[in-house]
Amino acid sequence: MTVEDTLDDLRQILEGALHVDALHKAIYATDASVYRKTPLAVAYPKNITDIQKLIAYASGNNSTLIPRTAGTSLAGQCVGDGIVVDVSKHFTQIGHLDLEAKTIEVEPGVIRDDLNRFLKPYGLFFGPNTSTSNRCMIGGMVGNNSSGSTSIRYGVTRDKVIAIDAILSDGSLVNFTEISSEDFINKTQEETLEGTIYGSIYKELIYDSVQEEIKKEFPKAQIHRRNTGYAIDELLHSDLFGGKEPTINLAKLLAGSEGTLAFSTKITLQLDVVAPSKSIMVCSHFTSIEESLKATLTAMNHELYNCELMDKVILDCTKNNREQAQNRFFLQGDPEAILMLEVSSESEEDVETLANNLIADLEKNNFGYHHVKVYGADIEKVHKLRKAGLGLLGNMIGDQKAVACIEDTAVALKDLPSYIDEFSKIMEKYQQKAVYYAHAGAGELHLRPILNLKKQADVVLFRKITTETAALVKKYQGSFSGEHGDGIVRAEFIPLMIGEANYQLLRRIKKSFDPKGIFNKGKITDAFKMDENLRYKVDRKEPQIKTLQDFSDNDGILKLAEKCNGSGDCRKPVEAGGTMCPSYRATKDEKDTTRARANTLREFLTNSKEQNKFNHIELKQVFDLCLSCKACASECPSNVDVAALKSEFLYQYQETNGYSFRSKLFANNVKYNKLGSMSPSITNALLSTNLAKALMGISQKRSVPKLASKTLKHWFDKRSINLNKKPTKKVYLFNDEFTNYYDVEIGKDAIIVLEKLGYSITVLDHKESGRSFISKGFLKEAKQVCNDNIRIFKDLITDDTPLIGIEPSAILTFRDEYIRLTDNQTAAKNIAKNAFTIEEFIQKELKAGQINTALFTKNVKELKIHGHCHQKAQSSTSASFDMLNIPTNYSVTILNTGCCGMAGSFGYEKEHYQLSMQVGEDSLFPKVRKCSSTTDIAASGTSCRHQIFDGTKRIAKHPISILKEAFIDAN
Repeated sequence: MTVEDTLDDLRQILEGALHVDALHKAIYATDASVYRKTPLAVAYPKNITDIQKLIAYASGNNSTLIPRTAGTSLAGQCVGDGIVVDVSKHFTQIGHLDLEAKTIEVEPGVIRDDLNRFLKPYGLFFGPNTSTSNRCMIGGMVGNNSSGSTSIRYGVTRDKVIAIDAILSDGSLVNFTEISSEDFINKTQEETLEGTIYGSIYKELIYDSVQEEIKKEFPKAQIHRRNTGYAIDELLHSDLFGGKEPTINLAKLLAGSEGTLAFSTKITLQLDVVAPSKSIMVCSHFTSIEESLKATLTAMNHELYNCELMDKVILDCTKNNREQAQNRFFLQGDPEAILMLEVSSESEEDVETLANNLIADLEKNNFGYHHVKVYGADIEKVHKLRKAGLGLLGNMIGDQKAVACIEDTAVALKDLPSYIDEFSKIMEKYQQKAVYYAHAGAGELHLRPILNLKKQADVVLFRKITTETAALVKKYQGSFSGEHGDGIVRAEFIPLMIGEANYQLLRRIKKSFDPKGIFNKGKITDAFKMDENLRYKVDRKEPQIKTLQDFSDNDGILKLAEKCNGSGDCRKPVEAGGTMCPSYRATKDEKDTTRARANTLREFLTNSKEQNKFNHIELKQVFDLCLSCKACASECPSNVDVAALKSEFLYQYQETNGYSFRSKLFANNVKYNKLGSMSPSITNALLSTNLAKALMGISQKRSVPKLASKTLKHWFDKRSINLNKKPTKKVYLFNDEFTNYYDVEIGKDAIIVLEKLGYSITVLDHKESGRSFISKGFLKEAKQVCNDNIRIFKDLITDDTPLIGIEPSAILTFRDEYIRLTDNQTAAKNIAKNAFTIEEFIQKELKAGQINTALFTKNVKELKIHGHCHQKAQSSTSASFDMLNIPTNYSVTILNTGCCGMAGSFGYEKEHYQLSMQVGEDSLFPKVRKCSSTTDIAASGTSCRHQIFDGTKRIAKHPISILKEAFIDAN
């Protein structure tokens, strides 16, 4: 019987899914580490029985199971050649909450921040807070014994684990929880695998000499962030093994075991009362790393809730990140390091005193050149800046990357300055400028060398630097892993870190739990080599990928895809806010993440044997549900623009495989709209029929937009105007194809508003935006349109004569896709600097004092804004907000609504209609339905307005139409 046959048999008996296709194997071959191993298969178990069947398969077929939740592991814990078991889709239930005991039961796929949203009404929360908290899951946090920025106050995950329900390697169910020493002894007598495990641990740890060896070699006890091997040192607190506690809990041993001992299915956690309501973040600026570390010793005397560090390398990464640039508001000058020091209390007076005392102590010791106090919602912005650190490190263009290998070392706080001083000398020896950031208050900094692991010389350095750092950590009796785990990158060094005798003890404990080695092979014991199975083949000649778009800003399309480091920001749920990634939010399938798309493209472009390396059905499958929302271009810390990758893929794939009738229809909508506009009433009647929808591949449930009786250009050219005063500025209006043919009334409103405000408007005979060509992969046609428009506008658009657009997806092509498509980048970039959405233009003029606000009504009105995805990614909904606040008594709110789900033609297509509506239902539709009937819904995107109507039967207005209605004389 072949492996394929056995896997097929396994698939038949699982209630969940088992995937053996090349696409899923490519997606799950990597995590957020530098490693890559192609798995045998990928499983999505639906229940405990499924996991037992997977365990039986692995046991009977000499295979291994790699447990996985969000896959954000930095050390390679989720990489293996067995079956990846992804519990993130089905094991997501929050169970019993015991308010008296302050405990809660959760399944391993529960997201940390989701748990805390659930707990908030009860005044409780789960303390450990990683940088990935909006998508990381409790199972992964337990596996890695995660901690995060709050560990100095609330401890690490192991401290919070009360009990774990698990499946052992023989398929038996067990509950590891706190038991008395007497019960422990009784369990050793049981003739079960559980009894064998208890008996083995008892026999191993009962001897004084063994206990002394553990105390001597393991990291110092005062280092609360320590993940070196299995936490057998924790078991020594029991009176069975020389300690004073009359109880023992093997759940503590599973915390940090990286899924190598048992398969957890339910976890009981100890909760904390929420932090005090008043907080101040003191952001202290330093001229050197050394100074900031010495200041940490002083700062930690002040009962801090956070003590985090960011160095200049990280801070510089935030300058060009669209989302994080706005979170730099507190920075003064160009510091080498920032300490983020948070104090909290229940009263404003007390918290001010705490902050002032902290600052005074730092200044007394001559630490820092600037100490700014940050309050309220701005504190979260500072946290977001820090949390983005890991992802931002992946935003380095080219093959040089900040490599996670020694980024997790922890030493006693008093040792930190000396340790970093010696570490810096190692870096200097290897001509490295390392990155320093994160948990200074816990004695742990994330230290990363900059290496090119595609080159053998740097792979050698990778090992040398890791080995020397391990020896230095051992010198200070620190932990080589503070929170990210041993995984592949550090497990090889465990014998050095804890001594050979203790390492052999770990191997025997692993054997007692897992005699056949089916759980996560190659991690912690009998480790894979840290410099093998790397994501990239060493010294391999890079494939040359010719593209129609210009990806030179990233050294080519392949390196743009490679910027995805696997941090998994694209997996955050709707409740976390933002837009990325709408299709994943709807399906909860890893296949539909930004990460999967980038990694799959990288995999096939790198390894394809095809003449056209884009010619793979797997790429078609992975890009199919991408809505090209552009959220990844701003919300992904690495700014991996998957929409650009998708349009290039579609072009390249279709050049080989042909363009479908429907794609041609949608891509060439301007041509067909022009024909249809000759008799719009007949066209509208025909297109609304079920037959027409069927022929065009449009869902029968989708309404079809109506062509206007006359185009906007026709109306504009035929009208006569009489401006009341001399125009203050001449502007060019980009008459996009959506406004020209469908949203003519909105176009009229825009023109009227601009003219009433005193602007002279010119509408040229320009080309359409090319948005439809771009979205359907007709890049040759898009390039022609782009070049024509650049030629038309290049000598006209300046600071004094800007280009203004009504439809965000159309006008913003000048700022985005045109730069990649044009033959004249200089002209394109000049136009881009002066191409604005109409809201941006009015916001800009308002700030310049050019808008006469007395022209607008004093009436009261409530408005809710839904932002277009491209607007949020490349502009800002704040422009709509500021413009709609011009009328004094308008109450304006920006809804946190993510993507509407329409995405141009995507929502019309019959096979995508259901997902399109689900995306809308995830966030937008419920919030619109909650709005009062007297509340105006503002949406600048034509697709958004259409989707809102189809999903809620509410009519949304373009913000410019709302502003037009607000004129005292609105005619």
